[in-house]
Amino acid sequence: MKNITLLSLTASALIFAGCGDKAASDDASSAPAASNTAPAAGGTSLTTEIPDEVIEGTPQPIKVPNLVPAPSSAPTLSVPEGTVLLSAGKTVTGSDDFPIIGDLAYVTDGDKQAGEGYFVEVMDGVQWVQIDLEAAADLQGIWLWHYHSQARAYHDVIVQVSNDPEFASGVTTLFNNDYDNSAGLGKGSDKPYVDTRFGKLVDAKGTNAQYVRLYSNGNTANDMNHYIEVEVYGVAK
Repeated sequence: MKNITLLSLTASALIFAGCGDKAASDDASSAPAASNTAPAAGGTSLTTEIPDEVIEGTPQPIKVPNLVPAPSSAPTLSVPEGTVLLSAGKTVTGSDDFPIIGDLAYVTDGDKQAGEGYFVEVMDGVQWVQIDLEAAADLQGIWLWHYHSQARAYHDVIVQVSNDPEFASGVTTLFNNDYDNSAGLGKGSDKPYVDTRFGKLVDAKGTNAQYVRLYSNGNTANDMNHYIEVEVYGVAK
C-alpha cells in the first residue's frame, strides 16, 4: 500500500466538459497542441491533436505525494526534422489478455476522446501494454493518455523501450514515477501527474527501439488500469 498524503486540486483541475463516442469523433473540435517554446536548431516542435474536454462521474481526491498539478496547456518537445508518428495502427499486446472493457487495439487506433467506447480497461495490480513498431527506429517522444474524463493520477507509471520483445535485455527506462518500488522494477525519480486531455509527453531522447512497454498499477479513483491512446514518434531507420 502506498503512503499517501492529501493534496487538494482547484476546481478547474477536477472539472471537464463534453463527451465523446468512438464511432462519432468530432475532428473539427480537436485542436493541435500549441508550442510555447522554439525548437532547437534543425528541429521542430512536436504537436498532436488534443481531444475535447469531458466530464464524467464524481471528482475524487487525488492522494499521492509530490503531485504535479494539472496542466493548462499541451506539453512541448523539440524533435529532429523527419520525426513521424510510428505507432498508428500497430499491434498492441498486454499482460492482461482479456481486457475488462474495450480492446487493446484502442491504444493505437488514433481516437483520443474520453468516455464509453474509447478506452481499454485491464485488471488491477501491476499491468502493462506493449506496442510493436515492426521495425527499430530512433524514438523521440511517447505521448500517452490513460483516462482524462475525470482528474486522477495513475500509480507506478513506467515507460520502457527495447529491441527485445520480452524486455529481458537492452531495456531503457524513459519514465518512472514508482517512488516506492511497488511495481518491482526499481524506484523512479519522476513525479506522479494528473491525467488530462493534454496527455503525458515523455522524451524518448533518440533511443533506438522497436518495442514500447508501458506499466501502471491502478489509479487514485479505483484499482483498474486504463489506456485511451499511446502515440510513439520517431525517425525511421
